[in-house]
Amino acid sequence: MEAFLVATGIVALAEMGDKTQLLSLVLAARFRKPWPIVLGIFAATVVNHALAGAVGAWVTSFLGPTVLRWILGLSFIAMAVWMLIPDKLDEDEAPRSASKFGVFGTTLVAFFLAEMGDKTQIATVMLAARFTHDYLWVVIGTTLGMMLANAPVVWLGERIVRKVPIKLVHSISAVIFLVLGVAALIGWGA
Repeated sequence: MEAFLVATGIVALAEMGDKTQLLSLVLAARFRKPWPIVLGIFAATVVNHALAGAVGAWVTSFLGPTVLRWILGLSFIAMAVWMLIPDKLDEDEAPRSASKFGVFGTTLVAFFLAEMGDKTQIATVMLAARFTHDYLWVVIGTTLGMMLANAPVVWLGERIVRKVPIKLVHSISAVIFLVLGVAALIGWGA
C-alpha cells in the first residue's frame, strides 16, 4: 500500500506543469473530445509506466543494495532539482491534426512519445527500484497519479491551469523528492 500511495502522490505532483500535462491541454483544445483523449492518455501511461517499472525492478536484480541506495538517493535529489526547471511543450511535439487512427490513436502515440525520458517516467523507474516487490502497485500508483494530473486538464482546460500555482506545486514536489533522496542515502525505510 505504501508503494501505491507514494507513487500516486509523487507522480501527481511531478506532473503539474510537465510537458505531458501541457500536451493534454493542447490535445483538449485541438480536438475537443475529452473521452478519447483521456483513454489515450491512460493507455499510453499504462504501457509506458509498465515498461519503466519493469526496468526499475530489473535494475535491482543485478545491483547490490548499497549501490542501489546511492543511485536512488542521488536520483531523487536530481529529480528535486529538475522539478524546479519549468517544462515547455515544443511545437514539434504537439500533434497538428488527428492521424488516421483518430483522436484516441493520436493521443496514444503523442503521449507515449512525450513521456519517454520525462520526469514521471524516470520517477516510475526509481520507485519500482525502491519498491521492488510492489512493482505492480508502483505502476498502478504512477498511472493513477498521471490520470489525477491530466484528466482534469482535459475536461477543465485552462480554467484549472490558471488557478493552480504551478511554481508552488513544483517547490512542494522538489522538497518531497529531496526528502526521499536524503532518506534513501541514509537508509531510512531500507
